[in-house]
Amino acid sequence: MNKTSIIPKPLSPRRRRFQRGSLQKRKSGGGLNWVAFWWQDHNRRSQILGPCAEMARPEALAEMAKLLQPVNANAGQVLPSVWTLADWIRDGFLPFSRRHWKLSTASTTGDRIRKHILTDLGPLETASITRDLLQQYLEQKAAQGHSFSLVDHLRWDLRTIFRLAVQDRLLGSNPAEILFTPRTLSRPSRRILSPAQVQQILSVLGLREQLIVRLALFSGMRPGEILALQWKHVADDHVQVAQRLYRGKLDRPKTERSTRNVALSSTTRDQIREWRQQSGATDPDAWVFPSAKGTTPLGRDNTWRGLIAPRLKTIQLDWATFQIMRRTHASLSRQAGIDPKLVADQLGHGLGVNLAVYTVAALNQRQEAVQALETTLIRA
Repeated sequence: MNKTSIIPKPLSPRRRRFQRGSLQKRKSGGGLNWVAFWWQDHNRRSQILGPCAEMARPEALAEMAKLLQPVNANAGQVLPSVWTLADWIRDGFLPFSRRHWKLSTASTTGDRIRKHILTDLGPLETASITRDLLQQYLEQKAAQGHSFSLVDHLRWDLRTIFRLAVQDRLLGSNPAEILFTPRTLSRPSRRILSPAQVQQILSVLGLREQLIVRLALFSGMRPGEILALQWKHVADDHVQVAQRLYRGKLDRPKTERSTRNVALSSTTRDQIREWRQQSGATDPDAWVFPSAKGTTPLGRDNTWRGLIAPRLKTIQLDWATFQIMRRTHASLSRQAGIDPKLVADQLGHGLGVNLAVYTVAALNQRQEAVQALETTLIRA
């Protein structure tokens, strides 16, 4: 049985063609002239050879042959490949990247590259793209009012795209390696909830919604991890993050660190038991938070927009998104003096990300710190 190879056959190299040219009569300058046409360096060229009244066709052909002699001196040589950025992304970068991207990455990153980079820069020849051109592109995106997150991700995308092009020897160096996100762009809010606001939120939610918020706030779980829980993942003192829900589809956890056991507070454990009894779930494969159908889990957007945000709006806290809840978990844990490594393990990411991205130090803590430093220095 013949098997089709998954390895594509290499394309035959393009070579410089022998140019015979095209001799035509054209009106110009008030008279009829012999004009030679030919291709050179991917462009159509032409030149007037002389008046038809003074030059017979054989003479014109001889003149055209002399004109094309230096052009045909390189006939048969291999032509260098000309890649546009769109060619490289579609034929080189995306096919390779999709082999290791998760579903969520393929959706968000792939959509972003197609919508912005392919649309804006796709027609440009890859070899002609410079660092200054790419930096101006990011600045233009910032000036158009796009979010910091989008422009910062485009910077990352460009660096990754050109880094692979360098590895494949398409380019000698990476023009996107040291790009920076424009300073003029407004950065995302670093807002967190206060303990009093947390109490307000819990007071206006029903059991199901309160449990979802508790898992986000007190256990530091992502919304996709919460909604992907099945009862087989729930133990007496922890839940196991083995999958996540992304745009209605089950996917692997976001990173290797994201596959973890998440500790539960005593009140959260009590509410889980109460919710299970109320929902009547007995099947280990049943969803902890099922949709109206019962056979599928709640979706993230429906959960937030339909169940939680309307209740938070009544107390002017509908700005407290799942991301802010996760940041609140990290920040208030730090204020409570909890070991940052424990918090990072609970959140499912590295210690550096926990401290640099999610943790926001309270002003009173910083005031105490600078006062302690001043006292130490003065006494010294």
